[in-house]
Amino acid sequence: MTSKNKYKYLFILGVLIAAGFALADSLGFFNPKPYTAVNHGSHNHYVPDDRDPNVGINKFPMEEPGPREVITPTGQIVLKSKWKSRRTDTETQQP
Repeated sequence: MTSKNKYKYLFILGVLIAAGFALADSLGFFNPKPYTAVNHGSHNHYVPDDRDPNVGINKFPMEEPGPREVITPTGQIVLKSKWKSRRTDTETQQP
C-alpha cells in the first residue's frame, strides 16, 4: 500500500469518527442535564426529556431551572423535593 492510500484511509477514518461524534452529540448522548434548550426564534425554551407531547414548546420556561429545581412534563418549574413527593404520591395511588 502506498503512502497516498494510507493517508486517504486515515482521512476517511477521521471523517467517520467525527461524524459519529456529531451524531451522538445531536442525539443528546453528551447532555448530562434532564432537559434540552430548544431554539424558538430569538430565545430558547428549556424542555424536559419526559415532556408531554400535547403541550406546546411555547409553554415551557425560557430560563434554566436552578440547581434544586426541575421542569415538569407540562412546563412548570418546581422544587425537586416537591416534585419527588408528588410523583411518589401518585404512583402509590395507582392500582
